Amino acid sequence: MRSLAALLAFTGLLSASGNISGIWIGQIPGRNGDMQDVAFQLVQEGNVIKGKMYGDYQSTPIAEGRIEGGRIEFLLIAPEQAGNQINQTRLRFSGFLANGVMELTRERQSSTNAGNGGGVQFRGGPKTSFLLKKLI
Repeated sequence: MRSLAALLAFTGLLSASGNISGIWIGQIPGRNGDMQDVAFQLVQEGNVIKGKMYGDYQSTPIAEGRIEGGRIEFLLIAPEQAGNQINQTRLRFSGFLANGVMELTRERQSSTNAGNGGGVQFRGGPKTSFLLKKLI
């Protein structure tokens, strides 16, 4: 285990402290290509990642977060508006950390009606990649 941690630190996949805990900021491409400011408060405990994503109007808790071998993955269940309807959308984030920058890809996995939990017409859309830098 000790040699694995040394190898990962040597290859630059982990931050200098070996822990990604902190506040990470960046911009995510939104509708019509408009950039949206975003911040993630991440807490790493072993290989488990917890925390929240903060947007303009809300915060969303992270679920199923983990880091293994420098690979980062977590899930958010976020409210999204589709016309006059609010949906709960599963967003999967995956990526890696290199040279102090986190590169993540967001993928919409599924959506349900927030009011009654029923199915909705789901358009997954393309995967979106973006960069985050550690603020503190």
